[in-house]
Amino acid sequence: MNLKQLSEHLGLSQTTVSRALNGYPEVSEKTRLRVQQAARQLNYSPNTRAKSLATGRTHAIGHVLPISASHEMVNPVFGDFIAGAGATYSDHGYEIVISLVKDQDEAEAYRSLHARGSVDGIIVHGPRMRDPRIPLLRELGLPFVVHGRASDEPDPYSWLDINNQRAFERATEFLLDLGHRRIALVNGLEFMDFAYRRRLGFEKALSERGLRADPALMRSEEMTEIFGYRSAREMLASDQPPTAFLVSSMITAIGIRRAIHEAGLEMGRDVSVITHDDDLGYLKNGHSVPIFTATRSSVRVAGERAAAMLLDCIRDPGCVPKTQLMEAELIIGASTGPAL
Repeated sequence: MNLKQLSEHLGLSQTTVSRALNGYPEVSEKTRLRVQQAARQLNYSPNTRAKSLATGRTHAIGHVLPISASHEMVNPVFGDFIAGAGATYSDHGYEIVISLVKDQDEAEAYRSLHARGSVDGIIVHGPRMRDPRIPLLRELGLPFVVHGRASDEPDPYSWLDINNQRAFERATEFLLDLGHRRIALVNGLEFMDFAYRRRLGFEKALSERGLRADPALMRSEEMTEIFGYRSAREMLASDQPPTAFLVSSMITAIGIRRAIHEAGLEMGRDVSVITHDDDLGYLKNGHSVPIFTATRSSVRVAGERAAAMLLDCIRDPGCVPKTQLMEAELIIGASTGPAL
């Protein structure tokens, strides 16, 4: 079935059907849904080349991922984010272009995508405190949305983030209310914006109770299982071990649980653990009762929303930067209890 046949079936002009399928704002929501439903039922698939020529768009979104020795972006969290973003792209007739590049080639990859006209927009992953990609993409004129924020970027830009500082402040307050005073922070790399904000929340909660963070109980590294295991094993063997851990990743928390078990202790009774849970499809935090007490925010939902924000910016090139801050829930699980 072609566009003309679909239009005749619906009793609408080809222009209206095309605009509905491409998400133009001047088409009503009722008409857009009607057209999309008919297109699915009749297996209508637009000719991508003809569509690009007609609209001046590629109907593709770029995701550039650096292959880094210090921070690996090709990870399970990225997979769930792409699943969410991909569902939004698919609903609006867009495809994904993923480029894996070396750290030093990342800027050139953006320039190449722009020069070749390969994509209509970009999602930026893993922002750092002052991220050079933001001014570069602004200079190139490519619409973009940042998944996260860059704290030291002075000019406005579009981003979607979770409230990392408040999430870890609240988690620390919860542990303090349980009587814990020696709380370890096992964080991500703190040149990454999310990890920097989580440390701020941890330190703020302690400070408001008249306490100071102990550097001996703070670790910052790539968020792997072995990092969690080694960090916890070392701290639990010290003269003044922590009674609780606040952790930036479920994967790292699994390593901490392993170290607690090897030390002959019981998680939730002898040592408490709170982690961050991205609500991953493949790695659920228990069933009826969560394994870990956690600050939870779905990265899949973040992918859906960031993709929708970017498509809005593509449809309206003159739009002002959009921002969205998602709050994390505090989920009570079996990994926390009163300080002994």
